[in-house]
Amino acid sequence: MNDRSIRGLCLGVLALCAAQAMAGDTRAITPDDLAKLQDVSSPALSPDGEWVVYAVSHDNAAHDKSASDLWLARYDGSARVQLTYGDAARNTHPLWSPDGRSIAFLSDRDAVDAGGTQVWVFARAGGEPRQLTAMKGDVSDFAWAPDSKHLALIAGDEPANAVDKAAKDAEKKPPKPIVIDRFQFKEDITGYLTNERHHLYAFDVATRQATLLTPGAHDEWLPAWSPDGTRIAYVSKRGADPDRHSEFHIFLVEPKAGAAERQLTDGPFSDDDPYWESGISFGPDGSRIAFLRADETNWLGYAPSILCVVDVASGKVTTPAPIDRNFFKPKWTQDGRSILALVEQSRTINLSRIDPRSGQITALTSGERLDSDFAVGGRHLVVLSSDDAHPADVYAVEKTPRALGKHNEWLADVALQPMEDLEFAGSQGETVHGYLVKPAGYVAGQRYPTILRIHGGPIWQFYHEFQFDWQLYAARGYAVIAANPHGSAGRGFEYARSIYADWGHRDVEDERALVDLVIQRGIADADRLGVGGWSYGGILTNYMIASDPRFKAAISGAGSANALAMYGVDEYVREAERELGKPWEHAEAYLRVSYPFLHADRIKTPTLFECAEKDFNVPCVGAEQMYQALRSLGVDTRLVIYPGQYHELDAPGYLDDRMRRDLDWYDSHLKGTVTKSKP
Repeated sequence: MNDRSIRGLCLGVLALCAAQAMAGDTRAITPDDLAKLQDVSSPALSPDGEWVVYAVSHDNAAHDKSASDLWLARYDGSARVQLTYGDAARNTHPLWSPDGRSIAFLSDRDAVDAGGTQVWVFARAGGEPRQLTAMKGDVSDFAWAPDSKHLALIAGDEPANAVDKAAKDAEKKPPKPIVIDRFQFKEDITGYLTNERHHLYAFDVATRQATLLTPGAHDEWLPAWSPDGTRIAYVSKRGADPDRHSEFHIFLVEPKAGAAERQLTDGPFSDDDPYWESGISFGPDGSRIAFLRADETNWLGYAPSILCVVDVASGKVTTPAPIDRNFFKPKWTQDGRSILALVEQSRTINLSRIDPRSGQITALTSGERLDSDFAVGGRHLVVLSSDDAHPADVYAVEKTPRALGKHNEWLADVALQPMEDLEFAGSQGETVHGYLVKPAGYVAGQRYPTILRIHGGPIWQFYHEFQFDWQLYAARGYAVIAANPHGSAGRGFEYARSIYADWGHRDVEDERALVDLVIQRGIADADRLGVGGWSYGGILTNYMIASDPRFKAAISGAGSANALAMYGVDEYVREAERELGKPWEHAEAYLRVSYPFLHADRIKTPTLFECAEKDFNVPCVGAEQMYQALRSLGVDTRLVIYPGQYHELDAPGYLDDRMRRDLDWYDSHLKGTVTKSKP
């Protein structure tokens, strides 16, 4: 072991000891803590506002999968109870019936008459949940009717190989070939896209009969009942070939067989793109609908999702608060005077009230936080929120937010490092926002190994939210830095679209400027720099190591570097053709953004490539090509493939492996410690 290695070990030990001393009885965060984290989601308030139901995800070690259960808490904080004990099941998306007597939810627990995900229901009075639906395909979404006697369902067609699967199990026959004739023929998690579709059904709770409302070669999403129960609104893409465009629009239909559909919105826009998970909200009198709209036809995900209101009778669309920012999850207030929505700014998303007449926006939460969902019931309001030191939890929206879930209280005993805001001059001198997390036991004037984290998207951003990996790196003696470079959300349309068809240019300049800043401030050791990210974070990592030789360790997760070779391999052919053109017509555009692969000989950084075997978002071929290139060039590299996983890993064992493997890779190349990674 050389002197640098010894120095790295000593500094790490001293930093850890100093952190523990400063924190008193608190301890450092460790890799084992990852399994303790619980993910809270999907809050729903009872009609009287006295109870909130929500989902809590947790690791199921016995089955090596993430499971989720439902919890119920009183708004006043006096009681909290677990409703489901699903073992390895995923119980999600709870919704109160309008009469307050029942809670319906989605579950993939073993169904009586059908497998997959179905709707189950609890009686508020107590007892075991019972299965409501037995659709031939999975139920992906549902909504209660105002009479509490019917549901609107989004359910898939019966899988073409359902009968064949039984024969295969009995006779050990191979499955039938997958036959495809669609333009968009693959989707992450869903797999290959055949002619099976997801349609809207009206469901009678008493008789358990489902009525198909929207047959045809198209899909439906996000059902919502009108207040009088006479119509269901939903989102669909139509036209000769819906796969070739992004024009999602709102439709209406009566809940009876053979009813004619009415298209309510139109134009070259995306209205309530299902990717936003924001839904449709009727005003209390049923005359207006609040929804989101973006110019995705021309600008894909670069354009903001703005708040709109459509008059149901005329179809006229207005924009009550035309600001250049993203809105999410709009909901009318019960009096119809306001719309509640999540509004994004740089580094934050806050719950806000919008006056549809004046356009005035009033924030209902404040500070450096990420609000990701909310619910209304009676006179009460709850929000799902996270900040630098707390994972997402359900809070009562009051003068001082009050936590209701409290599912990660063990973190009170852990010493966490603050996230410091940074502002610096990036590409073309424009201000860029970022973060610095100093290592535990930081001593001014001492330089530390530093890891640059890069976010995915690219039209996304790092928020003020709990970042487990950043805290873990800081506890191990690393400074952590991160930027929201050009192309990020939260700064408006022009800032986002500045990287349109020009990936790896202005965003690389911004990231390099951040590295320069922390070196100039005497924090980062220029000889011990690491970089890494997942998805576009992995893609931009490839751009970084092909542009800047200073990095001594890189981790590129679910990334790619050869845009031409990704055409027709990932799920973004429609978007690629729109942004870069058709490869045979605009090969130069594809080659321009493929420079990390085409100029791999510039890369000297030891790089760990990671990917998920079943990922159709950024398929493994992207990592495999870069791994092969660096292996051919003799650069220290390794490829890790996670079997059976999609773009976002969800098996606890693999999440743990990736976290520890990443730590070992950085430790071995930035601190000189012996790697502990599995071969």
